Amino acid sequence: MSIKRLQPEARLTGAVVHNGLVHLAGQVADDPDADAEGQTADILRQVDALLAEAGTDKSRLISMQIFLADMGDMAAMNRAWDAWLDTANKPARATVEARLADPRWRVEMTGIAALPPVART
Repeated sequence: MSIKRLQPEARLTGAVVHNGLVHLAGQVADDPDADAEGQTADILRQVDALLAEAGTDKSRLISMQIFLADMGDMAAMNRAWDAWLDTANKPARATVEARLADPRWRVEMTGIAALPPVART
């Protein structure tokens, strides 16, 4: 199977497609000064864009891992998550508190999605 790398940067790739799966790198908000809800909404837009570029969408998410700088932001993060979530196809999810690389970041997310059978490369 081939390996396809999407949105490569200096140290990482935004997503890697291999063996019918899309592995998302840790996604953070473009605007680190937004609140946790705004950062979450921004990250989820990025997730949608990466999944679309890979040939899939959030309905095929298998799992998501969410890192919060402060668990006090859980309700704000969940507001954006709930507005975005495909409720018919919820992924497995874990949410933990973690110190993030930039102290302005409130949220970071990573995940794995499946490609549709016709899109597999």
